[in-house]
Amino acid sequence: MLTTSSQNSANGQNGKSGQNDGIQHGRFGPSAGQGAAALEPSSDDAILVSGVSLRYRMPTEKITSLKEQVIRTITRRTVGYNEFWALRNINLRIKFGDSVALVGRNGAGKSSLLKVIARVIVPTSGRVVVRGNVAPIIELGAGFHPELTGRENIFLNGAMLGFSEAAMKRKFDSIVDFSELEAFIDSPLRTYSSGMTARLAFSVAAEADPDLLIIDEVLSVGDEAFQKKCQDRMIRFRERGITILFVTHGLDSAHKICERAVWIEEGRAIYSGPTQKVVTLFRESMEFETSLSATQKRQVVQVNH
Repeated sequence: MLTTSSQNSANGQNGKSGQNDGIQHGRFGPSAGQGAAALEPSSDDAILVSGVSLRYRMPTEKITSLKEQVIRTITRRTVGYNEFWALRNINLRIKFGDSVALVGRNGAGKSSLLKVIARVIVPTSGRVVVRGNVAPIIELGAGFHPELTGRENIFLNGAMLGFSEAAMKRKFDSIVDFSELEAFIDSPLRTYSSGMTARLAFSVAAEADPDLLIIDEVLSVGDEAFQKKCQDRMIRFRERGITILFVTHGLDSAHKICERAVWIEEGRAIYSGPTQKVVTLFRESMEFETSLSATQKRQVVQVNH
């Protein structure tokens, strides 16, 4: 399944392929180091990712002190590194008003791609263009301070999103009402559970009235009722034409919220199209691999590489 999808992507052309299945092929480049055709931005692009790769360098030895680092520098004993490519020449174009889900296994590169788009991480190579007011929720507690109260963190996070204190005062009651945290709003954030922190983060972003909403799967830590409330708000955002980029392992949520999906596998974007089609292909792949023995899985990995 993975090999077939990769071949379909490579054989298509940028944008819609014109095939009857409606799948969008050919948005994606080859492996890192091979060189992908650059995408040029157009006036209706909310997000353009052109030939983006991201490499992490992981030290093979642990340096436990500054003294050890100085000694190594003086004696020219360098630390060895292993390279890990989190993203490999990804090409992706998202138009204004699109709602796109990123799906894939743990460690596939979905969150890394979101952080590159949100300008949290600078890619090793490639180009990223993002237009409009962005409200990112890419990591639980990001933009919050654990020693500040919920009230203070609302104003802090609002300032980071570009809002004045006066604007946040006008939005404050709506944020607290949506989060359902009125009883805890003057308690330090360090006393909040992960679910409460996620509530506060989404509530601030929801009141930011963004042009582009970027959400990692932080909402999975909330209770079912609040997850439903967030899904309803995101659907309303989509209906208003707000661009949504949503990372999730909840495939049913992806189908409810997003019209398109992109399947990320080992740092590569291997398939894009209508959410239902992409989710079906991804589930079939997961079921197929679950049915394989350990020996067969190793053989599949060797063939795919």
